[in-house]
Parts: sequence; C-alpha cells; structure tokens
Amino acid sequence: MTLAIFDLDNTLLAGDSDHAWGEFLVERGLVDGAWYKAQNDAFYAAYCRGELDIVAYSEFVFAVLARETADTLAGWHRQFMAEKVGCMILPKGRELLAKHREAGHRLLIITATNRFITAPIAAELGVADLIATEPEVRDGRYTGKVSGVPCYQHGKIARLQQWLADTGEDLAGAWFYSDSRNDIPLLEHVDHPVAVDPDEALRAHAASNGWAVLSLR
Repeated sequence: MTLAIFDLDNTLLAGDSDHAWGEFLVERGLVDGAWYKAQNDAFYAAYCRGELDIVAYSEFVFAVLARETADTLAGWHRQFMAEKVGCMILPKGRELLAKHREAGHRLLIITATNRFITAPIAAELGVADLIATEPEVRDGRYTGKVSGVPCYQHGKIARLQQWLADTGEDLAGAWFYSDSRNDIPLLEHVDHPVAVDPDEALRAHAASNGWAVLSLR
C-alpha cells in the first residue's frame, strides 16, 4: 500500500504534545513547578533549534513515568487529553488523514514524542500505525530509560526502515508531512515531501527543493 506518513506535533496538532504534557504536570502541581517548567522550556527551545539531546530529554520526561503506577498515569493522561490535546487537534489535519484514508493509503504517524503520550492521540485520530520514541518498561513499570533508537532526526529513518522490514511495506510513492527542520532527513527519503506550516529552516529548504508547502492552521 502507498504510505501516507505524518509527523504529529505542530503538523496534525496545533502545538507540541510533549511540551504540553510538561505544562500539564506543572499546572496540576504534579512536579516541582518552577524547575520543571524551566527545564521543559529549555528542552523545547533546543528542539526548535534542531539541537535537542533526545536521550536527555526523554529521560527527563520518563523520570515522572517511572515513579508512578500505570493506573495513576492512565488517569493523568485522560485528563491531559481532555484539557490539552482536544483543542490542539486540527480539523484540517483530520481532513487530510481522511483524504489519504479514502485514497486507500496506509496511514502512519512517526514522532519523536514518546509512545506514552502519543498512542492515545494516534488512536483519537484513527491512525493504527505509530512509530514513536519508546520508554523502557520492566515488570509493568517504566524504568525512566529509553528503549531502542529514539525516533528523532536520523533516528526516524532507522526506526522507519525497521518498521518497513517488519511490515513488508516500502516507500514507493510515499508521502510525508512535517513542520520541522528535524525531519528534513526523512522528507528527503520520500517521493512526496510536504512541509506543513514549516519552521523557518524547513520553509527555506522546501523552497530550494521545490517541495509542496501546506497550511493546516
């Protein structure tokens, strides 16, 4: 099947779900507010510059997951979806997903944001296939560590190649939609790269390469 691949944050969502999760924890008083906000904001700024240490950031996020039970985390995430994510989902993003679904394409979300945060969002969007940064789990609890290759920059390509091998799919005729300079390596791997409400670096790269530019806002 032809693949229609989508970044999630600031592409299908009007915002960054990873950063919003940190805001949710601070607003709910579930972490040391001032310190956690400063760290969360600094990591997000590094991401926007294309300079994020994905392992350090993931372990920062996963430390909270590691201290709580699965039931507690599930309850928090339900609140997060209701309070933060619902208003971030772009109607035009849903329409774009529907367009590819109706064309018979296989939909895939690929995101640097971890699976704990993004799996319920992908489900809400009706996308069964998700590649995300994986938190390590042992005996039903998060360990605070990353499992495998983080799904970020060139890591997205490695993770996608493994997924292709596992599923028997290929990139012939594939589409990829993203907003971020961090996804230029993967955009260069597909037949139909589309810059969605792109950051400055991606907008310039798209213009110099004749890529389509789309707004879902």
